[in-house]
Amino acid sequence: MLRRRDLLGLGAWSAAAGLLLRARADEDGLLQAVATPQDLETPLGFFDRLITPTSVFFVRSHFGPPSLDLGRRLTIDGMVGKPLELGLADLEKLPQVTLTAVLQCAGNGRALHEPRVPGVQWRHGAMGQATWTGVRLKDLLDKVGVAPDARHVRLAGADRAPKPTVPKYLRSIPLARALDPTTLVALRMNGEPLTLAHGAPFRLVVPGWAGDHWIKWLTHLRLQKDEAEGFFMNTAYKLPKTPVAPGAAVPPEQMQSLSTIPIKSIIARPADGASSKAGAQEIVGVAFSGEAAIDKVEVRVNDGPFVAAKLEGPSVPFAWRVFRHRFEAKPGKHTAVARAIDVKGVMQPETAVWNPSGYFWNAWHRVQWEVVA
Repeated sequence: MLRRRDLLGLGAWSAAAGLLLRARADEDGLLQAVATPQDLETPLGFFDRLITPTSVFFVRSHFGPPSLDLGRRLTIDGMVGKPLELGLADLEKLPQVTLTAVLQCAGNGRALHEPRVPGVQWRHGAMGQATWTGVRLKDLLDKVGVAPDARHVRLAGADRAPKPTVPKYLRSIPLARALDPTTLVALRMNGEPLTLAHGAPFRLVVPGWAGDHWIKWLTHLRLQKDEAEGFFMNTAYKLPKTPVAPGAAVPPEQMQSLSTIPIKSIIARPADGASSKAGAQEIVGVAFSGEAAIDKVEVRVNDGPFVAAKLEGPSVPFAWRVFRHRFEAKPGKHTAVARAIDVKGVMQPETAVWNPSGYFWNAWHRVQWEVVA
């Protein structure tokens, strides 16, 4: 993560382009999951609001960020009628769309699976919600003229593996998903130009799908008949086709690529292990799903019944809603649990489905805290 002293060494660069490279001070509170590459968690306490501030929005990278290149171009080629190359200025001239969506790493919650699995040991903070502004990918594909037999869009970014023997980070999405009007080549996040850590000068936004598809530092979109090649598509980001026993080995032919994030809720406050004064208490957190809008969040305190929490924010696809539940508490230990329900009636499961890569942990979130006189 760039610090202020690093920012000073970058020298002068185009203010007109507006690509703000914000230094983050230690007091900003991002939690370091891995130092190299850049993997930083958002603290739980920030999941009490509809928009996660950019300065504390989690950061995920496989190889660390590339150098900031204000002149980077985006190439669209392959099975198209007319290849296209665009820079930031070109993209800014096209019609812009803004939407609100959750971005969550597929491995968020990996450290909570039992038995443990290898990988970045994310707990709850590899997620956030932002407003994203950019150009519909569909509009760009309409410009190049997609061939009738093209089925996938291969995605590549400017980040590079540390050694030639390490596979490139390449992904692809089905053409149908690329043509969805919510899929964007984003230029702005929370109303400001993207930061380097979040993909400047432009990145892909795929609402409802896990973050492995949201390619940062985007450089290349290639239309092709088959899925992308390589480790990160053929081996990584796979889930068992059917549930397996915890700890079970799963043959490759019984795995499939993941995509949509499942329904989930997380309690931001009170924090597990915290203490508070007797009297009015508030349980607050967020709930979301990649499949459908959130309709209800239910909270249970101690051994009481589940009761509906008060929701904030619109019930729309891809976005989280804030839930709040207030009650009076006497001194002693208290436990709270939350579960979400979407508009299709799908309820968050009490126990997450284990898988060999630790993806998509979404069990009921429980916290225990002490109330003192």
